[in-house]
Amino acid sequence: MNDEVKQQSFSPTDLRGRRVARTEAQIIEAARALFLDQGYVATTLAQIAEHAGVGARTVYVRFGTKAALFSRVVDQALVGDSEPVDVAHRPRAQDAMTAESLAERIDAFADVAVAIAERAGPLFEVAAQSEGLEPEIAQAAQAGRQATIELCRSFWDHAAVDGLLAKGLHPDRLTVVTDVLLCADTVVHIRRAHGWSGAVHRALIVDTLTALTTRRA
Repeated sequence: MNDEVKQQSFSPTDLRGRRVARTEAQIIEAARALFLDQGYVATTLAQIAEHAGVGARTVYVRFGTKAALFSRVVDQALVGDSEPVDVAHRPRAQDAMTAESLAERIDAFADVAVAIAERAGPLFEVAAQSEGLEPEIAQAAQAGRQATIELCRSFWDHAAVDGLLAKGLHPDRLTVVTDVLLCADTVVHIRRAHGWSGAVHRALIVDTLTALTTRRA
């Protein structure tokens, strides 16, 4: 029995780490709710602290600036949880890089893109509203655009290396088209201008990439 108790006990460092993680999760969730409800400009760190049930100093110590906190909120929405694993190394993204057929890879990549859009799309809209006012957000948004391009490039480079692209298809050109189909700016536009569901957006991605890569007689 004593051995079991010892095995289940946590060191002071472990306990502190868990408390910090819980506090950060509370702050991120509170920030997400307020950013979506009020927008970026109208939301203050003091409001976030009150909503999270923590002191204002705690928010400053953990995140520093409102822009840094907003970036954390977006980052968590991109992957769907707080685990330290980026989008490219998630299981469905790995399917997109390793499935046997190009059709399976396109399906998986569309799943990844639409899941991100559904989780983070509303936050992309908040970012679009504040990008011109907040240099940190503008910088983070540009980094996000570059990350999307790199993910698209990796997708097509893997397909080319694995012999899944027909002769005459260029990964660089396919990368540009794919980026246009699923980048954050496109997500914001189709939400605002067209009100598309994730299913409709997914169909556009799959149909377009399939048409571009299907050999014609």
